Amino acid sequence: MLFGISGVLKATPEIQIETVITGLDNPVAITHAGDGSGRLFITQLTGQILIFDGNQILSEPFLDIGSLVSAGSERGLFSVSFHPKYTINGFLFVNYTDINGDTVVARYSVSADPNVVDANSASILLNVTQPFTNHNGGQLQFGPDGFLYIGMGDGGSGGDPLNNAQTLGKLLGKILRIDVDGGIPYRIPADNPFMGEPGTREEIWALGLRNPWRFSFDRLTGDLFITAGY
Repeated sequence: MLFGISGVLKATPEIQIETVITGLDNPVAITHAGDGSGRLFITQLTGQILIFDGNQILSEPFLDIGSLVSAGSERGLFSVSFHPKYTINGFLFVNYTDINGDTVVARYSVSADPNVVDANSASILLNVTQPFTNHNGGQLQFGPDGFLYIGMGDGGSGGDPLNNAQTLGKLLGKILRIDVDGGIPYRIPADNPFMGEPGTREEIWALGLRNPWRFSFDRLTGDLFITAGY
């Protein structure tokens, strides 16, 4: 039973669970392309992005970069984010731990087949050295302002021994904010909070974070909610 604000006893809502997809290998994220197709894109830690078309998982992965990814524990392919103008430019962005254990943020382009990415279209935006095996962060999300936000963990171990999250000259332990349309490989938005300050990484949008492995923008207010886990 549940109680409302007035204290009146209310009936517990009835919840039913229905299995939709089985047979996945370490799924860690699900999103859509904003293209009206109704497809859902499932990210697997092992390096694959699969498509669920509403009825089944397509036999061929949308993208398979398993050979580039160091997967397991807190490493792997973490997320994919589609460009706000994906239906026009076909760009998508991924965040993964490479075989050296470092963070890579890369852009890919969809091929002539809308269900397959051009594997040869990779363009690296960021490559960030990771000092330990945990706290890699991993979320990518375009904000209401059209900029790409990137979650970077503090680099790992325990208690941030290298003080990465509080050091403005490092990207670790931060939320980054970049303009992927303004330059090659990107431009830094002019209103980023540390723009023009000596000794800082101007990509930083927020600092002092342990492991922003997931975050999301409120669709009504634009507020950013962060979960620091994994």
